[in-house]
Amino acid sequence: MPLRFTEELVADLRCPAGQRDKLFFDDKQKGLGIRVTQTGGKVFIVQWTDPATGQKRREVLGASGAITLDQARKAASAHRGDVAKGLDPRAERLAKAEAARQAKEAAKEAVRQAREAAMAAKQEAAFSLERLVTDWAAIGLAKRRPRYKAEAVRALRYAFPKDWTRPASALTKARIVTIQDALTKEEKHASASRLAAYGRACYAWAVKRGTLPANPFQGLPAGAAAMARDRLLTDDEIGAVWNAACDMPEPAGPFVRLALLTLARREEVAGMRWSEVSPDLSVWTIPAQRMKRGQAHVVTLTDAAREALGAVTRIDGQDLVFTTTGKTPISGFSKIKARLDKLSGVTDWVLHDFRRAGPSTLARLGFSSIVADKLLAHQPSALSSVARTYQQHDFSAEKKVALEAWAAHVLRCASGALEAGNVADLAQHRAKRGA
Repeated sequence: MPLRFTEELVADLRCPAGQRDKLFFDDKQKGLGIRVTQTGGKVFIVQWTDPATGQKRREVLGASGAITLDQARKAASAHRGDVAKGLDPRAERLAKAEAARQAKEAAKEAVRQAREAAMAAKQEAAFSLERLVTDWAAIGLAKRRPRYKAEAVRALRYAFPKDWTRPASALTKARIVTIQDALTKEEKHASASRLAAYGRACYAWAVKRGTLPANPFQGLPAGAAAMARDRLLTDDEIGAVWNAACDMPEPAGPFVRLALLTLARREEVAGMRWSEVSPDLSVWTIPAQRMKRGQAHVVTLTDAAREALGAVTRIDGQDLVFTTTGKTPISGFSKIKARLDKLSGVTDWVLHDFRRAGPSTLARLGFSSIVADKLLAHQPSALSSVARTYQQHDFSAEKKVALEAWAAHVLRCASGALEAGNVADLAQHRAKRGA
């Protein structure tokens, strides 16, 4: 039976004994009801008939006390007004609830993605170019020759000093091309080419491991081809360079003199250790791990070479011969070269040209190309692949004679006494070969 709801009536309503709950309806606002439970709970509801199905539908408006009777009547009126307009209040409520749920889920997802992005950004910042190259050298190049590994790391560090501590993923193709162009303008075509090769291999390794998303070295524009050097130092230039090196203090001066006399590679001489030299300073054995071909190389140290070694102060407990720190080999070759150029007046050459001048001079003095290749730690080009397999002679005696002849030639170049000495060298060499 409908009742005229008042605040006092609502407060006095009770659920009949033996029932779980009881519905009471207001006769002032059609459809407004209140459910009273046995425990004393009271909730305003609105009831209407669904026009489509003819079924009774109910919606909770709010608990008595949470909303007033006046508010409940207004809410019920609004619901029934929506029904009169053909709307479904319950469906609307469910739709709003679903929208609210989805909004909440979207907010949680946004927070999760933001956290993941922040973590990814932190990891990306921590994975610097230095970290990438170091990991690549330690893991990716674990089975490569130490010389290759060291040169690859050195080349990348030298090319990208400003990018070294930045995220590896931040290195762009445009930045790489800028560095390559700078090397090309300096006519360092080989350096530009090797840089691209090292960088491409390093980043490809990281991409395969899933550490980086892309390889910026992939598809670089073709640069200028590396020009084969044909610079041959003249006898006068050899003499001038030698005299300039003699005027330079240690370790630079003795380093240049040893490089010229032994015809070894720059890094091989720079990394020379006292433990690699025999006690009487007559033989230098470069271990396999420091050689380009991965094979130990024996070098005879002539009197001039021993004299150059004697100009180096040997510090107890220090194995490196040429060093300024005691921990790392000598570096700063560009500064050494600039000083040599200034003192000697010889320009447009590099230290590696010593390895061209030596064999060329020895060929002029009558030595075979096989001996010259052996001095350079090359595979003799005069021997076929089959001959190289079966030819096991180490040519140690011939190499010693050749290096002594080369050292004598260098000293004559420095003193200016060339022609007679060259003829005597050739005659002496031929006489030894005939014997």
